[in-house]
Amino acid sequence: MNATQWIIFILIVQVIHFLGTWKLYVKAGRKAWEAAIPVYNAIILMEIINRPKWWVFLLFIPIINLLMFPVVWVETIRSYGRSSLLETWLVIFTLGLYIYYVNYALEVQYIENRDLHPRTAMGEWVSSIVFAIVAATLVHTYFIQPYVIPTGSLERTLRIGDLLFVSKFHYGARTPMTAIAAPMVHDTLPILGTKSYLNKPQIPYFRLPGFKKIQRNEIVVFSWPADTVRIFFKKEKGVDKPIDKKSNYVKRCVGLPGDSLEVRAGYVFINGKQLVLSDRAKPQYDYMVYANKGVSSKLLNQVGATDFTRKYISPPINQQQADIINPFIYGFNRRDDGQLEIYSNENGIPIEAIRKSGLSLTEETGRERKVPLTDDMVKELRANAAIDSVVRILEPKGDRGVNLFPQSPEYPWNYDYMGPIYIPQKGKTVSLTLKTLPLYKKIIRDYENNTISVSGNQISINGTVVDSYTFKQDYYWMMGDNRDHSEDSRAWGYVPENHIVGTPIFIWMSFDNFKDAKGNVNKPWKWKPRWDRIFTTVNGSGEPVSYFKYFLIALAAYFVGDYVWKRRKKSKS
Repeated sequence: MNATQWIIFILIVQVIHFLGTWKLYVKAGRKAWEAAIPVYNAIILMEIINRPKWWVFLLFIPIINLLMFPVVWVETIRSYGRSSLLETWLVIFTLGLYIYYVNYALEVQYIENRDLHPRTAMGEWVSSIVFAIVAATLVHTYFIQPYVIPTGSLERTLRIGDLLFVSKFHYGARTPMTAIAAPMVHDTLPILGTKSYLNKPQIPYFRLPGFKKIQRNEIVVFSWPADTVRIFFKKEKGVDKPIDKKSNYVKRCVGLPGDSLEVRAGYVFINGKQLVLSDRAKPQYDYMVYANKGVSSKLLNQVGATDFTRKYISPPINQQQADIINPFIYGFNRRDDGQLEIYSNENGIPIEAIRKSGLSLTEETGRERKVPLTDDMVKELRANAAIDSVVRILEPKGDRGVNLFPQSPEYPWNYDYMGPIYIPQKGKTVSLTLKTLPLYKKIIRDYENNTISVSGNQISINGTVVDSYTFKQDYYWMMGDNRDHSEDSRAWGYVPENHIVGTPIFIWMSFDNFKDAKGNVNKPWKWKPRWDRIFTTVNGSGEPVSYFKYFLIALAAYFVGDYVWKRRKKSKS
């Protein structure tokens, strides 16, 4: 819905409200016309139901209003003596339309000094829960949202299993675009596994004022532009999702609006100069590690490497043995000699599982192994006498990659060599030709809602032949620090400004062993806390510092102080 359609929709809602309540306004000693004036009618209604005027503010906040409307409906009929449980459910399940029946069919009297306190303990409990949900939804939607790192695209900067607090107010909170959605969840209802929202109506994009702009090198959370999955990580038929219900991704912003970006040998160049990452960034690339006597898994683990494969050789195994080691492996292969090749991740198969299964396993360490490494890991391995060489793996320049932006044979790019490419800026105009169209087609058609057609050498937008295009919003280029294992802007292109969610500011908890060997999330009791990452900041410079011990000290001081205060209060009474 555009702005005009929303104004019409709001006016229709006001008419419905007027027709259903004007007699009730009169019975409360107000004028009938007061029920017809937008906003003013809500202020008067708060007076009628003896509720604070600041509730009006909540009625106009998307998502929050979905929680407040039923409360106001119930309070309205109770102000006229309709307090039975049946009528409470009727007004809720009829979406407030039961008020029409009260307004026209019943002879009711306005209760001016109605007792606002719940009559039962259950009523008190429900009231507390409702407003706790309202407060939590307000914070979740407009200020701070929890987020978990589910993939390794930012390893080693952010780790799989890091639980973050994401600030929405830094860049200005994006108000919800999906008008009808369940609070406190994203695109899926827990347990039920069904969609948590209705696609229509949609609210026009709007962002509250923030106190900063996105800076180059900042880590940003955004709605995944290419998302068509109903549930994250579940492969099925694609769906058309509203922007604010697309899956959330977290990457590093390496390209700002107006930049010229190029990737050379995997390194990012902005406007011709190599991008200097912040000192907290720990980018890693794929290397081939060589050792004549075999590349030891123990050595790779010692330098902190992850995401490499370990291979075990085993004689044939029975079903009971397979069940024991199955949680720790992700595949196997039967060799011609009858032996099995069993594959696991960097954690390997625990010695306890090997003993329990009674297997005789031999780990095979090849003379060359492919491993993602940071610069520090590379230095440490090259300094080790057991390692012959460590060589960076690069795709040759000019070899066209698979599933790579902009999916056109005109651009033979790959993850290591790409560009130069212009990052669109709001209000800037670019030349539009058959050569440049693949770069901007998705922006013009999908993000800025135009129609495009091509006839011969002519490009038409909205039925008019054009040779240029002016962008309506800013765009960004996002990449993961785990450069060879990150699906990012190199795969699906630009991130529109209206897809920006916020920036992570704090790691409040972090778990190792968050996923099993197959990539599935482990049971919570198998997670192992990373104590050095708990209560650390995401941004800033230098090594992250954990403030967890200070939190524990403050928490202990609070409980001790509360205990002492209560003892003193009790002794004085």
